[in-house]
Amino acid sequence: MEQKKVNKMSRKKKAPKKIPIVDPKFKSTVIPKLINSIMYDGKKTIAEKIIYDAIDKIKSKTKDEPIDIFNQAINNIKPTVEVRSRRVGGATYQVPVEVKSKRSQALALRWLIDASRKRKDKNMSDKIFNEIYDAYQNRGSAIKKKEDTHKMAESNKAFAHFRW
Repeated sequence: MEQKKVNKMSRKKKAPKKIPIVDPKFKSTVIPKLINSIMYDGKKTIAEKIIYDAIDKIKSKTKDEPIDIFNQAINNIKPTVEVRSRRVGGATYQVPVEVKSKRSQALALRWLIDASRKRKDKNMSDKIFNEIYDAYQNRGSAIKKKEDTHKMAESNKAFAHFRW
């Protein structure tokens, strides 16, 4: 008796890669993502003003290029490993997995915004500025979140063989 090979590939086409929007002021692809994720109710001009004010504050505080400080801060926040839940025979394990670059950037931006919103400063541009500057110096809530994620992955290293 001959067995048929079952093809488990999707019949749909792959989604085309989106071309990243480049910020006209700083020629960066990360800043528009930050602006979009900080935006509430479609008020993009307000979100842009907040981010650009924060970057101007970086410029006035340091003599370095503000976009370099911003990029360094984001790189400091980016996680390299995270844990994913995996069910094996009734038990749920936290399995450490490497993070893809796109996801690590998305997580870094999300953690930066969450940490900024929890700060006790007067306005949002101050909060973002302070959080970016803290991340640049490897401190602050966003960096702590990354370190906690890495610690969790380190402590669950024993379950790495459940990786899929």
